[in-house]
Amino acid sequence: MLEKLFKLKQNNTSLKQEVVAGLTTFLTMAYIIFVNPMMLADAGMDHGAVFVATCLAAAIGCLIMGLLANYPIALAPGMGLNAFFTYTVVGEMGYSWETALGAVFMSGVCFLVLSLVKIREWIVNSIPMSLRFGIAAGIGLFLALIGLKSAGIVVASPATLVTMGDITSFPAVMASLGFFLIIAMVHRGWKAAVILSIMIVTVLGLLFGDVQYNGLVALPPSIMPTFMKMDISSVLEISMISVIFAFLFVDLFDTSGTLVAVAQRGGFLDDKGRLPRVKRALTADSVATITGAMLGTSTTTSYIESTAGVSAGGRTGLTAVVVGILFLAALFISPLAGMVPAYATSGALFYVAILMMSGLVNVDWDDLTEAAPVVVTCLLMPLTFSIANAIGFGFISYLVIKLLTGRFKDLNAGVIFIAILFLVKFIYG
Repeated sequence: MLEKLFKLKQNNTSLKQEVVAGLTTFLTMAYIIFVNPMMLADAGMDHGAVFVATCLAAAIGCLIMGLLANYPIALAPGMGLNAFFTYTVVGEMGYSWETALGAVFMSGVCFLVLSLVKIREWIVNSIPMSLRFGIAAGIGLFLALIGLKSAGIVVASPATLVTMGDITSFPAVMASLGFFLIIAMVHRGWKAAVILSIMIVTVLGLLFGDVQYNGLVALPPSIMPTFMKMDISSVLEISMISVIFAFLFVDLFDTSGTLVAVAQRGGFLDDKGRLPRVKRALTADSVATITGAMLGTSTTTSYIESTAGVSAGGRTGLTAVVVGILFLAALFISPLAGMVPAYATSGALFYVAILMMSGLVNVDWDDLTEAAPVVVTCLLMPLTFSIANAIGFGFISYLVIKLLTGRFKDLNAGVIFIAILFLVKFIYG
């Protein structure tokens, strides 16, 4: 049955190799089990229900990807998108988390339609590469600020907006230790570096009496506080268009970039550099987002950590299926997830920020018309605490700079349309 479903011999792999690859991928991305519920709880959502929704959305996404597209690509609620959900849509814009879930649901539907009618390629190809790197790096800075804030390393200041907190406090010391541990373990090639760091810091919190022991294994909490709670009617307001667009936009690039990176690492591209069964992979991603919103979590997307599993020998969808099964097994560690303090995940956020900022090396810094919009996007994302607004300012600045410098050939219909859309949004609110 496995041979018929995944074509193991044809892809020069085996059951053992795929299981090892699946375990490797899971260990590199399992931190989302602890980080996502904590982040969405800040939006007022039930921690236990989001924990279950996170595990189920990841499991369903992985199973669909593995069985439908037969690629070793794992999915889970995406970092950055969960921060946008909590701190921008709910925190800054003042929408309820139910409305935010509705926006995630609608973005998933739009993604599915775009994937099926092949408009996705036109949208992605119309966006300048420099802005893509700027958006990814900006999200990294945004996550870094959230991590520093959670650890108390950066605090509010009436005089300077932000300032350094008490870096000798227990949360700040533990967050710093967690970050240093991740870097050291990753440097040594440890696949489970992030989750090991979270566990070590949590255990230290227990030993020093800062964390209360609640057990390790239990039946999953109820998912009912978030299940099917998305508010679709409120999403139909004009002001929500930019929110839906931001969810869709980031997910598009997240997924596209991940698919290309994993395909290159695994040698899945054809002679023309194209990915076979790409429509199936995109369909799996969009259906996972729709399902995740129904369960009660932010956008579910493909994870770049899948390259770890591919490096370990994963070549078929069986790797993704193994990851999905492990996420289902993780449903029974809810007490452990509830014990993890915020500062234990701060190091993980900072580490993810480093990964997301690495793309800046590809920006042409000698061309100011390309570099300036990147800097605008990167800086405004953490400083405005909004992914959507920063994307908008990035596109507007790109359009204006290219027009003023006479670089009309660098513009296309997609850039002009998106820039005007955000400009109208900023003017009319």
